[in-house]
Amino acid sequence: MSEVKLAASLRTEFGKGAARKIRRDAKVPGVLYGHGSDPIHLTLPGHELTLALRTPNVLLSLDIEGRGTELAIPKAAQRDPLKGFLEHVDLLLVQRGEKVTVEIVVETEGDLAPGAFLVENVLNTISVEAEATHLPEAVTVSIAGLQAGDSIHAKDIELPKGATLVTDPEAVVIQILAAQAEEPAAEGEAAEGAEA
Repeated sequence: MSEVKLAASLRTEFGKGAARKIRRDAKVPGVLYGHGSDPIHLTLPGHELTLALRTPNVLLSLDIEGRGTELAIPKAAQRDPLKGFLEHVDLLLVQRGEKVTVEIVVETEGDLAPGAFLVENVLNTISVEAEATHLPEAVTVSIAGLQAGDSIHAKDIELPKGATLVTDPEAVVIQILAAQAEEPAAEGEAAEGAEA
């Protein structure tokens, strides 16, 4: 996993007005917390941060003006519900060698057995614990040859090296269902539909 370097400055003004002003300058207000330290209020470059957050579980190397460099992972990002731009980001302070728990996306590959079957992703993500500087982005599961009634549990998924499963091992992640044919409408219902 690669680190994304971002320049950040300390925030001294707070409140809605201050946050709006930061966003008008194409920047994003954020908070860095963790390790029992006081939260650090930051201003981050909006475009670069948006691009970095496209990578799941990205490791951010923050060059904080007047404080040096800190490593962080995104914990939560608030977006404008209509326009989708970043409004605020919460970052978790991490150290090299430290283990953290993150959610990773479950992707599927392969073709099901012949027949009318559907794939149901019961869980789109699973929780794993991994070293902060080697966080996996996703895990791929083969569904090749599976048919109705088959399922894949969390314990069946091969995790990337260095990651351990946090999700309940017995949790169903993917199940295969038989496609149901649409039942023909009863004659009385069909006649009513035609009159309307």
